[in-house]
Amino acid sequence: MNHLDLLTFARGSALNWALIIFVAGVVLRFFEIFGLSRKTDLARPRTDSPGSGWRTMFTRSIPPQGMLKREPVTYIAGYVFHLGLFLAIFFFAPHIEFFRSITGLTWPALPSALVDASVVAAIVALAVLLAHRLNNPVKRMLSGFGDYLAWTVTLLPLLTGYMAYHHLMLEYTLMLSLHIFSVELLLVLLPFTKLFHTFSVFVSRWYNGDFFGRKGVAS
Repeated sequence: MNHLDLLTFARGSALNWALIIFVAGVVLRFFEIFGLSRKTDLARPRTDSPGSGWRTMFTRSIPPQGMLKREPVTYIAGYVFHLGLFLAIFFFAPHIEFFRSITGLTWPALPSALVDASVVAAIVALAVLLAHRLNNPVKRMLSGFGDYLAWTVTLLPLLTGYMAYHHLMLEYTLMLSLHIFSVELLLVLLPFTKLFHTFSVFVSRWYNGDFFGRKGVAS
């Protein structure tokens, strides 16, 4: 199999199977979450706060008071990484074309130089977060295989995409194939690893905010 055949496979059958596993896995995980048996809350709500779930989704997305000063590396690098990853996925012109081919939707792309800079920032932020985890005794003790697996499969698409865009190390067609394979690996593993927080984080924040809001407890 030459490089062109490999790229064709990556863009064809491999991508189709990765998307099928990804969608099926996400649906299964949500079925597990929403299928959990919960007793109906018959207690009268302590407060009338119908927007407490949505409010918690926002408040939990910003650092609690004092935490930015206590954990600047975690928060700053975390925000830089997530923003860089978001821009790279959704505002790089070739990626927008990919989404258009699947959904029919399209939107304006950012300048390639800006997306390129965001990828570099995301890669650096990931490296900083890993170094911080390894040098923090508590975080190192709490970290397991799943944490490092999630870090690795998140880094690979960014790194291989950057290398393919700049024609670094390997022949372009081969590097582009590796980039697509790394994305497919991420798609396959995302529903079954800690990376599923991509979907569950806002659901859980809304649920907790709504639940505690009924009890009159700030969340």
